[in-house]
Amino acid sequence: MWWEADLDAGMKRTARRPLPAGRMDPTSARDFGVALSVGSVLTMGVAVGWLAAALLAVSIVYYAVVYTIWLKPRTPQNIVIGGGAGAFPPLIGWVAATGEIAAMPLLLFAIIFMWTPPHFWALALFVQSDYAKVGIPMLPVVAGEAATRRQILVYAVLLAPLAAAPWAIGGTGAVYGLAAIALSAAFVGFALPVGLRTSAPGDAMRPEKRLFGFSILYLFALFAALVADRLATVQGWQG
Repeated sequence: MWWEADLDAGMKRTARRPLPAGRMDPTSARDFGVALSVGSVLTMGVAVGWLAAALLAVSIVYYAVVYTIWLKPRTPQNIVIGGGAGAFPPLIGWVAATGEIAAMPLLLFAIIFMWTPPHFWALALFVQSDYAKVGIPMLPVVAGEAATRRQILVYAVLLAPLAAAPWAIGGTGAVYGLAAIALSAAFVGFALPVGLRTSAPGDAMRPEKRLFGFSILYLFALFAALVADRLATVQGWQG
């Protein structure tokens, strides 16, 4: 937010954030962000393990430097490539708990990576004027609405089998598997009127807003199902 304060000030959606609104000193915000980043990596390294700490450091640099500074202002694929930054948490958590990298956390990483473009492009469709105003090349601004809608649908369809993959490889039980199938079917259902533009003219951007809202619920529910699946296994409710 320190790096993008001037851009945030030019967009209606972000103008009231603390820095562009003048409620926080920029230097203090920058120093706090750096201190928090370095401190969190060192704390995780000492208290948990250095492999998890290294992954945390990579995720911070990926988001702050690779995505925010490099990709975001330069390419409409910023969300696709930069999506890896937001996909690190389950991988970091898994390594923190087990000390090793395995197939399951890599699949969880891939799920969030694939979920990010349709989630964020749905938002970008109904705030694209903000991005255009400050010169950020989001996909709707550069490639247009039609191309963005098609991409949203493609990613939603590709996400569905990926979300069920942890069950397919035996990493989870039926609780997660069935939840993943149902949630992904609903996700595709919300993406269809966006991708095919089956909404009536009077709907404006309502399908995009519905998809964006559901996409947040989708990820929360998917990982909640993962927890419920583990509890069911521990309790002996499923094999």
